[in-house]
Amino acid sequence: MAYIVGRCLLRELLRNKDMTQVDLAARLGVTFQQVNKYANNRQLMSIKVAKNIAAILNCHIDDLYEWIEAGEKQVD
Repeated sequence: MAYIVGRCLLRELLRNKDMTQVDLAARLGVTFQQVNKYANNRQLMSIKVAKNIAAILNCHIDDLYEWIEAGEKQVD
């Protein structure tokens, strides 16, 4: 089964952890603007960033985005 990346769930995850985008940016060592790009679906996270965010939020990488089934075809 193949999947495509859907909406970023970072805002909801941060809200559930009682953490702000500014807090996350400081923990990651990036700007607030960069985290805001992820949270507002203006930029996809690299696997490295996603792994670090998942570690900070104590969740799985898969939890950072909605995943949409694309069927049996291989998806780029």
